[in-house]
Amino acid sequence: MKKLSLSFCLLIGLFLSVNAQEKPKIGVFLAYGTEIENLGIGANAEFTISEKLSISPSIVYYLPKEEYGVKMNWLEVNANANYYFIKQANLDFYGFAGLSYNSIKVSYDQAWGINGSWSDGRVGLNLGSGIHFLNSKKITPFAELKYVIVDSGQLVLSGGLKFNL
Repeated sequence: MKKLSLSFCLLIGLFLSVNAQEKPKIGVFLAYGTEIENLGIGANAEFTISEKLSISPSIVYYLPKEEYGVKMNWLEVNANANYYFIKQANLDFYGFAGLSYNSIKVSYDQAWGINGSWSDGRVGLNLGSGIHFLNSKKITPFAELKYVIVDSGQLVLSGGLKFNL
């Protein structure tokens, strides 16, 4: 977890100087994943490359889930490229694609009479779309819908706030 957080911070630092025309955005959001069937808390950033293109790294930590004595922890790290189809005074609509790394840890304490844990990490692809509601110069509400193509796949609905730096 510390390595992922450090990598995320380094990635943000690397892109802070990508485009001086538009300031980067850093945000927080809530997400719901259909595969894990649980709520997640996330952080993201957005760095403008050109008028219609930006890079957006994010990290989502899904709240731990426990069923039948089995605990599950799920972490998702994403790197997406956003392409803006519509940029208006009060609304931006974009599509995105990118890479996703999903880490899952399952531990079972006395479940079925055995103790232990198992963990795995998988690389997948993200495809989705999003919308920014531009009602302030400092805060941008947003919503995204994406499909993560990894193993059985997961649809993720998220919404939150981006803060213009």
